[in-house]
Amino acid sequence: MLKRVSLVLMAVAILATTAQAKTIMFASDCTWPPMEFMSEGKQCVGFAPDLVMAMAKAGGFTANIQNTAWDGIFAGLAAGKYDVIASSVSITEERKQAMDFSDPYFEVKQGVVVREDTGIKTEADLAGKAVGAQIGTTGFFAAQRIAGESAKSYDEVGLAIADLAAGRLDAVICDDAVAADYALTNPEYAKSLALGFMIVPDAPEYLGFAVQKGDAKTLETLNAALKAVKDSGEYDTIFNKWFGSN
Repeated sequence: MLKRVSLVLMAVAILATTAQAKTIMFASDCTWPPMEFMSEGKQCVGFAPDLVMAMAKAGGFTANIQNTAWDGIFAGLAAGKYDVIASSVSITEERKQAMDFSDPYFEVKQGVVVREDTGIKTEADLAGKAVGAQIGTTGFFAAQRIAGESAKSYDEVGLAIADLAAGRLDAVICDDAVAADYALTNPEYAKSLALGFMIVPDAPEYLGFAVQKGDAKTLETLNAALKAVKDSGEYDTIFNKWFGSN
């Protein structure tokens, strides 16, 4: 009887370990509509959360998404607080020194949001202007290149947009999908803000899921699941839901 009980306990332990191994923790700064943002029901929603959940179903794992402030998101990954960052992270050579990336899941450009009445249409028009962006993003790197030390950083892109609308900034630089959301569809800002222009990069800029350096197992799981979602056509369905067929 004792032996049987031991075997049952061992089986339970194995099942628990297996279930735990199939749970992947994702961190996302849910302040970046329509890519990832908080709904009225306090859930992280958007293109990336939908994609992650589709990948979880295709890959046979459970995905838990926790809202995580951008300013500490990379340190949290390095410390092992979660397994993956799914937060519109651009794949850059500098970041690849500290973390590994999945295959790309989205191509972005940097969009410049301005007020309707400014007439800003080119980078040259931003000379001497107050330019803001979320700290540590490729948008902020672009703002630094254009405005130098006068570029203003924000913890959240929404705070920068609010300052732009209030006249405290002349432009905000962020991923094009986010720029379009604020300038074209956001009910609070669409009538006063405009998408001034896109910054054309020297090379394509892609978003990827970031994992700890050397975490080949999680990377393999993510890439296989992402491929399955793309091959099934579900990626296109999710894309069209958030951005339309164009």
